[in-house]
Amino acid sequence: MTTETIQGEDLQKISPVFGQLSFDNHEQVVFCFDKDTGLKAIIGIHNTVLGPALGGTRMWNYQSESEALNDVLRLSRGMTYKSAVTGLDLGGGKAVIIGNAKKHKTPELMLKFGEFVHSLGGNYITAEDVGMETDDMDLIRTVTPHVVGLSEAKGGKGNPSPITAHGVYMGMKAAAKFAFGTDNLKGRKIYVQGVGHVGENLVKKIKAEDAEVFISDINQERMEMIRDTYDVNIYEGTTFYDEPMDIYSPCALGATLNDKTIGMLKAKVIAGAANNQLAVEHKHGEMLRQKGIVYAPDFLINAGGIINVYGEIHNYGLDESMRRTENIYNTTLEILKQSEENNITTYQAAFQVAQNRIDAKRKEQGR
Repeated sequence: MTTETIQGEDLQKISPVFGQLSFDNHEQVVFCFDKDTGLKAIIGIHNTVLGPALGGTRMWNYQSESEALNDVLRLSRGMTYKSAVTGLDLGGGKAVIIGNAKKHKTPELMLKFGEFVHSLGGNYITAEDVGMETDDMDLIRTVTPHVVGLSEAKGGKGNPSPITAHGVYMGMKAAAKFAFGTDNLKGRKIYVQGVGHVGENLVKKIKAEDAEVFISDINQERMEMIRDTYDVNIYEGTTFYDEPMDIYSPCALGATLNDKTIGMLKAKVIAGAANNQLAVEHKHGEMLRQKGIVYAPDFLINAGGIINVYGEIHNYGLDESMRRTENIYNTTLEILKQSEENNITTYQAAFQVAQNRIDAKRKEQGR
């Protein structure tokens, strides 16, 4: 068989990286392995036209290396457009570490990972994501300067989750304004799926507006803590997606908007913190549009975290981080209006804004 005749699944078997459906002209994909610490990691650098690739490190117990690779490719691509649409001079990157953070994470593993980050010479800057904590970033900082999301004691901005949640809250209110004519969330039935650090902070904000909040999470103990702290409801049913609700807020892992769930959804607005919520961007964005569901693009409204850690690079404080994050409200409204005026999905509208900025910079650089 010649390379000219290889197609479809055969190509993917022979080209497990370039043949991946999620591969999108990524500039660099780095596989990191260390026998002594058990480190198995992948760093994806999607685009560096606007600046160095910045994106968090996720530690997750992936079922396969292929699943981990697909995740890092999708996540790094999303970071490119997240930075571009919010006006940051950053490219898109992401890293994943294969393993259970509660069982397999060790200081030695973190340090070895930091050495791999350092070997990229600043082309990739890491930060906190699922399975990682601020303390991990502080430890990585001992072997490389190419890390943000440090504790305040180490000169950083601390945990970015509250700022991320504030951006999602701003995006949610903008989407509510577009869908309902008011951004007041009082009495709105809101389902929050995933109550980690970001989800909890979001619950706190929407409950303060006297919304009717239901939560769902794989961690029963954490759900009970959130319920008791904020006086919200734990969702006890089995068909979450077809519950009557005003707003669905996915704040866990991605791809929850797919063929099956979109057909079930009764929500009028979708606004959440999870990355890559659309399983297939164009297809499922169009399905939401056809159903008349207002979707606030995830890579826009969850950008508060990267706005916050960007401040560590450019030395601006919390007030500036909050100002930039609150502007997510205005940008979201603009994107939703562009979508309606141009008869395209909200994902396409946000993507076009981001891509136009990248293309203009690329032309300026003569690339």
